[in-house]
Amino acid sequence: MKAEFDPFISEWKSYVTNSKLNLVEKCLKLAQILEYPNLDIEKEIQKISNIGLALKNSVIESKNLTYKISLLNEFLFEKCGFNGDMEDYYNPKNNFLNHVVEQKTGIPITLAILYSELGKHIELDLKIIGFPSHVIIEGGEELILDPFNKGRRLSVDDLQEILFRNYGEEVELIPEYLNEITTEQILIRILRNLKSSYAESYAYEKSIKCNTMILAISPNSPDEIRDMGIMEGKLLHHKRSIEYLNRYLELEPNAEDVDFILELIKQMRKHN
Repeated sequence: MKAEFDPFISEWKSYVTNSKLNLVEKCLKLAQILEYPNLDIEKEIQKISNIGLALKNSVIESKNLTYKISLLNEFLFEKCGFNGDMEDYYNPKNNFLNHVVEQKTGIPITLAILYSELGKHIELDLKIIGFPSHVIIEGGEELILDPFNKGRRLSVDDLQEILFRNYGEEVELIPEYLNEITTEQILIRILRNLKSSYAESYAYEKSIKCNTMILAISPNSPDEIRDMGIMEGKLLHHKRSIEYLNRYLELEPNAEDVDFILELIKQMRKHN
């Protein structure tokens, strides 16, 4: 089940595992590999740094957390004009940090990354929270903020409403949903967004690339191994498809979709 060597994936793996590189740098490398081969990462980092310095220069020295967050919100969303992309939410480019900086619009996860990065310039320790379907920010002192909605403070009822809207009323808010997520988890979440977007537009080669980039971070992820098998099948790579699907069944023998996967394997064997 060994994938073909891809120098870009090899470079990605070395980038992701390099502890000296931060989240912003890794997000920009992701964009360079998938959509922007000529992207100047250092130049993009400088753009974000310049926004942060402008923020720092506009803020009056203060130790008050709520005050500093209000200044960050005013600067980023009012003065700079950043906002959540309500009209074209599922545009895959909203997952690329350079696009978000250029267009001043994005989705919860990319705006949260930018928000937390800029907060560092005014000594804010902002944590990225992997809330289901809607990444948010924990600002300290029980402050939960939503960069997608101009840094609005969220109540418990607001969080429950997000869950109801996306998963139905049977899903209840639990403390684990408010845990901080790691750099690797953030990158995987972005790549899963992109994998889905590319697959929906039948760009299976790009979708497979996203999947491979996830597996470079988490090599035994059952969902990605299954999806690799499904997509290889769509590209008529029947032998590779069977190998991935069998591996998925080894990892998840009691998965809910076992019957579906077994039927896929049966169909692939007819063509192999």
